[in-house]
Amino acid sequence: MAGNNGESFGDIILHHVTNDLDHIYMPIHLLGVNLSITKHVIMLWIVGLFTISLAVWGTRRYRKNINATPKGLSHLYEILMNFIRDDIVKNTIGEKEGRFWLPLITTYFVFILTANLLGLIPLFEFIPGGSATVTGNFAVTVALASITFFSIIIAGSMKHGFIGYWKQMAPSNVPKPVLLILIPIEIMGMFIRPLALTLRLGANMTAGHIGMVAIFGLPILLHQFSVGIISTILNTGIFFLEIIVSLVQAYVFTLLSAVFIGMAIHSEH
Repeated sequence: MAGNNGESFGDIILHHVTNDLDHIYMPIHLLGVNLSITKHVIMLWIVGLFTISLAVWGTRRYRKNINATPKGLSHLYEILMNFIRDDIVKNTIGEKEGRFWLPLITTYFVFILTANLLGLIPLFEFIPGGSATVTGNFAVTVALASITFFSIIIAGSMKHGFIGYWKQMAPSNVPKPVLLILIPIEIMGMFIRPLALTLRLGANMTAGHIGMVAIFGLPILLHQFSVGIISTILNTGIFFLEIIVSLVQAYVFTLLSAVFIGMAIHSEH
């Protein structure tokens, strides 16, 4: 079925879950690379600004007095930091090495959760430029997963040395014929891990919005007002479910990134 402007219902769904490059707010090309300002770029700026502002505001009391009593937002931020440190970083990376990686892991959680929740605000759906969920853009999830990819290499190199980290792919106590299978598997695993992070976050955040748009499209397809009421009720439930999914996906990405970094540090396990 086509809309008033000739769009099919499938085109309408794609418009709501993809980044529309036809709406460019500021075209920028540098050395052949398209760095144009799109809706998702603006949303990334908003998320980044919020993440930085939350960290600066939440730690302002401690910068003045390290023994200050937390209160208000500082207290909430301390609870978040303690949760990530005790339940994620210590259990996966370790207490000693985890101190170095705690800022990155915390930033992951706050940044991704903010981006996920921002995409649920209906206001951004009315801004031209495609999907309102920036973490549904695979270019964004690839960038986040790439940070984890290089962090894994850096963490392993800091612990075992650059050469020592790569030598772990060929353990000395393994028969040489087995290395012919083991080494390619280890190399593949290096790229499969960030790929899993990319697909898991992007696909889960996109799937929820596809479902909501599809349900809202039922009254249009069936031309029945009563179906519209049912669609609204269903999507209200899905909206609250998406809030939970946003939290879970931020936690899963953060946890898996910490696990992968910890595996590079504690390769003997």
